[in-house]
Amino acid sequence: MAIIPQATPNPNAMKFTVGASVGGPVTYRAGQDVNHPLAVAVLATEGVVSVFWTADFVTVTKDAGAGWSSIQPAVTAVLEDHFG
Repeated sequence: MAIIPQATPNPNAMKFTVGASVGGPVTYRAGQDVNHPLAVAVLATEGVVSVFWTADFVTVTKDAGAGWSSIQPAVTAVLEDHFG
């Protein structure tokens, strides 16, 4: 399954279309007690501060000081593993 990352109007958020129903809407934030395996895996990515999903996409928000160059491929790999 192809994961398609897309920029959003917010430079600290990126939308990842996964091409399958992801459920939701639900939001998880770093520092919360998270028990969903996908949220745990995405939030384990350095620089990620929240993850939101609904319909067929996941939106990841990063810390303003973090760069997408390392976050995007890491999140894409997590999503491919989860939805693959």
